[in-house]
Amino acid sequence: MTQETWGQVREKLVARLGRHNYTSWIEPLKLSTLAEGVAQFEAPSSFIGNWVSRNYTDQILNELRASGAEVSRVEFTVTGFAQPEPKKAAKPAAPKREEALPGAPLDSRFTFDTFVVGKPNELAHAAARRVAEGGPVTFNPLFLYGGVGLGKTHLMHAIAHELTARSPELRVLYLSAEQFMYRFVQALREKQIMDFKEIFRSVDVLMVDDVQFIAGKDSTQEEFFHTFNALVDQNKQIVISADRAPGEIKDLEERIKSRLQCGLVVDLHPTDYELRLGILQTKAEGYRSQYRGLQIASGVLEFLAHRITTNVRVLEGALTRLFAFASLVGREITLELAQDCLADILRASDRKLTVEEIQRKVAEHYNIRLSDMIGPKRLRNIARPRQVAMYLAKHLTSRSLPEIGRRFGGRDHTTIMHGVKKIEELIMTDSQLNDDLQLLKRLLQG
Repeated sequence: MTQETWGQVREKLVARLGRHNYTSWIEPLKLSTLAEGVAQFEAPSSFIGNWVSRNYTDQILNELRASGAEVSRVEFTVTGFAQPEPKKAAKPAAPKREEALPGAPLDSRFTFDTFVVGKPNELAHAAARRVAEGGPVTFNPLFLYGGVGLGKTHLMHAIAHELTARSPELRVLYLSAEQFMYRFVQALREKQIMDFKEIFRSVDVLMVDDVQFIAGKDSTQEEFFHTFNALVDQNKQIVISADRAPGEIKDLEERIKSRLQCGLVVDLHPTDYELRLGILQTKAEGYRSQYRGLQIASGVLEFLAHRITTNVRVLEGALTRLFAFASLVGREITLELAQDCLADILRASDRKLTVEEIQRKVAEHYNIRLSDMIGPKRLRNIARPRQVAMYLAKHLTSRSLPEIGRRFGGRDHTTIMHGVKKIEELIMTDSQLNDDLQLLKRLLQG
């Protein structure tokens, strides 16, 4: 069998197994020989070889036979990962694609060129750019956090793309915390834990998305902690993302929180109007070349940027739908068309204010850390803004007092009641507080 035929078989395996499974387990394999009915493959580790042997042998055999190969079984030999480069040794050749680490696939759309920068994300973008330049590690880890659809995963993919483009020899491993846990559990079950450790501790850059997933999972946290330490000791770069700051992740071990806070912790704030408009303008430019001749009326993008404030994914999805619909019906994209086509999205986006949004806005207004507002500190300059946020959450959302309490670090509903009552009493005599509340209400409801 020629390598060309194996390439065709691989394409069929992508369709059969799915892109993720293919990238993780089949792509690292290299066909070495096919003789006397035996297809011999090289695997970068016994962990991968054993996993493929147990889970994908039948699929590989079926596709090989369908291509005309006379094969009765497959075997795997371990080529092993390259060892760390000795000091003063020659730079190793770039690894072949077949030798890629079994991480999650990268989205080709998520690059720095397609990331729209604005005030809410400019620090995160600058930090990600710095890591993507490679060279000496300046902050470790880089910890990116924020709500859904604010660009954390986009920046992580962009870093990985840039690093591998600049230095193809680097071992860059990107995956979600859920995938880290899954592979760890499988390694324990298959008694391949040393192979697991070899994979994760031989990388140059480790990128773990949604690290809050491992909170409360003791064995996985233990392994993650030791992997983290091993890489930091080797001066290897680590990039982590989560939906909240390290100190705010419930059931995450204190030693892991402490480690994560040792690097640069960057918050991706909710998008503002200018950033949303910039994102829409950039995406619309791409669509204009795709849907040639399709016109978009003045004011439509501004309307969408003002109305759809949930997150970037919803915003981009709305524009995608709008262009596709206008193309199908052969009409100009007008404000009326947008309102009809996106009626469900616009209804869903109509002022569903969250407690988290209130907390962020109040923290920004009073210039305090969000983690302090949610945390246990009782200093007056923190306690008063916390009570203001409780008051606004009570009056501007439909959340119950126990639900609001959970979002304020697990506080009891009686604490929320006390905070609300305190603000109600103070606004009768404190004009400055009353002005603050009116301003915050306009910002939150505008």
